[in-house]
Amino acid sequence: MNSSRNRTPLFLAGLIAALGLGAGAGAAAYAVLSDEPTTVVRQVTVADSEPAATADGLSIASIYQRSYKAVVEITASATQFSGAQSAQGSGFVYDEAGHIVTNQHVVEGASSISVRFWDGSTRRARLVGTDPSTDLAVIDVNAPAAFLEPLRLGDSSSVDVGAGVVAMGSPFGLEGTVTSGIVSALHRQMTAPNNFTITDSIQTDAAINHGNSGGPLLDQQGRVIGVNAQIESESGGSDGVGFAIPSNTVRSIVSQLIATGEAEHAYLGVEMISVPDGAAITDVRSGTPAEEAGLREATGTRTIDGQEIPSGGDVVVELDGMQISSSAELQSAVDAKQPGDTISVTVLRNGNRRTLEVTLGTRPERAR
Repeated sequence: MNSSRNRTPLFLAGLIAALGLGAGAGAAAYAVLSDEPTTVVRQVTVADSEPAATADGLSIASIYQRSYKAVVEITASATQFSGAQSAQGSGFVYDEAGHIVTNQHVVEGASSISVRFWDGSTRRARLVGTDPSTDLAVIDVNAPAAFLEPLRLGDSSSVDVGAGVVAMGSPFGLEGTVTSGIVSALHRQMTAPNNFTITDSIQTDAAINHGNSGGPLLDQQGRVIGVNAQIESESGGSDGVGFAIPSNTVRSIVSQLIATGEAEHAYLGVEMISVPDGAAITDVRSGTPAEEAGLREATGTRTIDGQEIPSGGDVVVELDGMQISSSAELQSAVDAKQPGDTISVTVLRNGNRRTLEVTLGTRPERAR
C-alpha cells in the first residue's frame, strides 16, 4: 500500500561505494551503489523548536561515552559487472549475542561483510536477514563480550518535536563521528528500497552524511529512537535534513529478522491520498485484498477550495473503529496488523458510510 504524494529528491545516507576508500578521500569519490533516488512526504509543519540541551538530559559528551563502543563501521563488498566494489555504512550493537542493526541498503548484494569496532579491530560478519520494506538489516559477529555492549531502544512514539538528539556513525569512513541537533519533525514518510512507504519517520537537523546510514539516532538519555537512513539535500550532504527509521519499527522488524531471517508485513493493496474527510483511494491493485473486499478507486477529480481531489471512489474514514484522517494514518494502521488479520474498513461512498470486512494479505517483495 502506497500513498500518492509529491516527490522531492532524497539520498540514501550511507552507501559509500568505491575502490580503496580512505578517510582522506574527497566527497566526489563516494558514489551510491543504488542510483535510484528515494523520496519523503512533507506532512508536519515544524513549529518553534527547543534548544538541543535541556536540564534533564545528558550532555553530548556523556551520551558519546555511554554509546561509542556500541557503534560500528560496516564495510560490505560485492562483485558487480564493473568489478569489485565496497560499500560503507554504520550500525550498532543490538544485543549481547552479537547482533548488529544497520540499513538494508548498506548490505544489499554483499558477498562479504566486515565490522570495525571502536578500538580499530575488524571482524567478519554474517548476514542474518534484511527487510527492504523498512530498510533494516541484521548482521552478527563473533566477538568478545567487551565489544558487545548493546544500546537500549527508546520509545519513538513518545518523541517530541524540538527534543535534542545525537547522531553517531562513520560518515565518509570517519568512524566515531558525533553530531547533534533536534527532532525537526515527526510522522514523515520515506520510500523504502522496494518502493513501499516507511511511516512515522523522524526528521532531524543533526548532520548526517554518506556513511551515517544504519547508525543510531539517540535521545538525551542515550536511547536509540531511530536508525539514520536518508538525507534530503540539494548537494546530498548535511546542509539539508536527515531522516531516521523510528525505533518502534526497529524493535518489531529486528525481532522478526533475528527469529526467521525475514519480516512479513500486512498488505491492503491500494494507493491513496489524504483528503479533508480521510484517505481517498486512488488505485486498487488487481488481485489484492482491497479488490476482493470491494473497495473502489477514484474515477475522477473535483475541485474544493482550489484543490483538486479524487472523486467517485471510496474515502477511508475508519479502520477497526479508529478514525482515519490521512493516508499516513491508514498506512500506519495497516502496518500495525499482521497478514491474515480481518479488519473492518469504513468508507464514504457517494456520501454514504459503508463498512467492509477485509482480510489482509502479505506484502509483495516490491511495490509497483
